Amino acid sequence: MTIQEIKNRFGIIGSATSLDRAIDIAKQVAPTDLTVLITGESGSGKEVFPQIIHSLSARKHGQYIAVNCGAIPEGTIDSELFGHEKGSFTGAHEARKGYFEVANGGTIFLDEVAEMPMATQARLLRVLESGEFIKVGSSKVLKTDVRVVAATNVNIQQAIEKGKFREDLFYRLNTVPIIVPPLRERKQDIHLLFRKFASDFSAKYRMPTIKLDENAEQILANYYWQGNVRQLKNITEQISVIERQRDISAETLVKYLPIQQTSQLPVLASSSNAGTDFNERDILYKVLFDMKKDLMDLKKIVVDLIENDNQLNQDFQPENAQLIKKLFQDVGSPETTIQLGYNNTSSPTLLKQKDEAPSHVIEVEETLSLQEIEEDMIKKALIKHKGKRKNAAKELGISERTLYRKINEYGIK
Repeated sequence: MTIQEIKNRFGIIGSATSLDRAIDIAKQVAPTDLTVLITGESGSGKEVFPQIIHSLSARKHGQYIAVNCGAIPEGTIDSELFGHEKGSFTGAHEARKGYFEVANGGTIFLDEVAEMPMATQARLLRVLESGEFIKVGSSKVLKTDVRVVAATNVNIQQAIEKGKFREDLFYRLNTVPIIVPPLRERKQDIHLLFRKFASDFSAKYRMPTIKLDENAEQILANYYWQGNVRQLKNITEQISVIERQRDISAETLVKYLPIQQTSQLPVLASSSNAGTDFNERDILYKVLFDMKKDLMDLKKIVVDLIENDNQLNQDFQPENAQLIKKLFQDVGSPETTIQLGYNNTSSPTLLKQKDEAPSHVIEVEETLSLQEIEEDMIKKALIKHKGKRKNAAKELGISERTLYRKINEYGIK
């Protein structure tokens, strides 16, 4: 079966190279029994790939079970996956088979596998390594022959570092990785998907199909699409149902696109919103100070080179001081100052505070501490919300517990 035939069979739309690569890997690995880990952002269509793998495998006549690990409570997930014996816990009025027992000879898809509790992860690892598991409340070892395909939208490496995911389980699941590309990396597919969804909703709601003008198509292609294909489908449905005009302009489309939380360019708050756009203004303020710190680091490197490199001292000419002067312009009130100057000779000199400054002096300053900036932002948030830590934490984009710790750390009253 070709990649295009797979797309037609499973309703996959798009021609992006990264998408074709993911489908090709699924096709190649399907005839084997290797464990597959599918990664990709939420809404990018990860759930289609386990179906491709199962339908093209020798297990296609066996059971296919999809399990959302994030939707099962921690107290019952072991029972759901591995089953339980009668009376093993409160409410267990009869014995029950788990998904691994029911799917014997087939495929089980573990969606959002990173949400699985650590204890359950240990049991899953044993199933993957030996095919053995024990029901909750039992001591009898059972065997199962199941092909496991897992998926997650979480950065597994970060979860391992935080102690929320077992490293050995990751390597066992990640025998064959499949990466599903986000929609913003498939720009050529966005309008195709929109047209498909628009046609589907036109038939569903029995109304003319909506169409985008040229400017609207451009906006659609350049939008960040944090929710990926699922978000695009939802927005297409909203426009199809709500808008009476079937020709959609850029102005109309923008009304349905949420303000992007992940900006590709910095945006300054307008003066009309001064006093209310605290979060946006102060984040930009912090970014500028970070850039300033990088500039200070660059200045120090130049000073060290001039001071320590004899060859550079010999080659240095007074007229070059004008270029360095531009780089070392005073940008604020320094906490500590290094002075770089030159006399009538061609060699620059570093001057201590007690040295007499030459005719040309360039000052290099240390930037303000980021802790001071953070403390100042916390104080502003608390003042704005009249001391209510919950609202201030939400404004700052941190948890209330973190804010409380910061208040104690800086001694803010």
